[in-house]
Amino acid sequence: MAAHHKDITSWASKDGEFRRQQSTFRDSIEPNGKFPPEKGRYVLYVSLACPWAHRTLIVRKLKGLEDFFDVSIVHPHMGALGWSFYPPIRGENGEYLKTEGEVGENDGVKDVIPDPLYNAKFLRELYFKVNPDYSGRFTVPIVWDKKTETIVNNESSEIVRFMNTAFNEVIDDKYAKLDLYPEACRKEIDDQNDWVYNTVNNGVYKSGFATTQKAYENNVIPLFESLDRLDKLLDGGKEFIAGSQLTEADVRLFTTIIRFDP
Repeated sequence: MAAHHKDITSWASKDGEFRRQQSTFRDSIEPNGKFPPEKGRYVLYVSLACPWAHRTLIVRKLKGLEDFFDVSIVHPHMGALGWSFYPPIRGENGEYLKTEGEVGENDGVKDVIPDPLYNAKFLRELYFKVNPDYSGRFTVPIVWDKKTETIVNNESSEIVRFMNTAFNEVIDDKYAKLDLYPEACRKEIDDQNDWVYNTVNNGVYKSGFATTQKAYENNVIPLFESLDRLDKLLDGGKEFIAGSQLTEADVRLFTTIIRFDP
């Protein structure tokens, strides 16, 4: 149980490199499956500060899935105990404290939506509700199933995929017709996703959380090389990075790029 109090803001390994942990919960919503597409059944837990969670919010809107996924939004500042549904604790000088205790007064953030099911103070409480011995990171997004009281999935790329297809039989045609992973250009989408993930989506984390100069240089150089590659790819008025329509590749890139250079 000691892992419950591990300082999860320590992202880097001993060599200074940030290494992303694999997501733990990997089920899917699918017709006639364990988790079927039902209105009002699921809660999407997100942070507006997180580009991975932002993907799922965009696809939820694009596919018209508001009636299927309620949304709960954690506070954008993450402390040592992970994401919270309340303003984090502040010190005498206004600094964010890294200790457990009572939550502070409202700090002006207006977009926090409390946990609608269990009135949890911290996102970690949901992970421990599913598995009291959970020792991984407490990440967003989370798709939570109200009926079985468990986490369906906490891997954003997979959530985006089943949001794209699982509800097509129960939503309006105008939403069902939108295919963010069309078969005709899946190889191109997969190819773009691969290098964009490694050098841009995850590259900003590998650069930002590096704790040695060598680790920083190993990742910041490929990051800017990929940004140049994207500029060339979209040069001449090209709107999308894979094919001739909006796809998941654009969504995945957008949520990182929009935060990169505000």
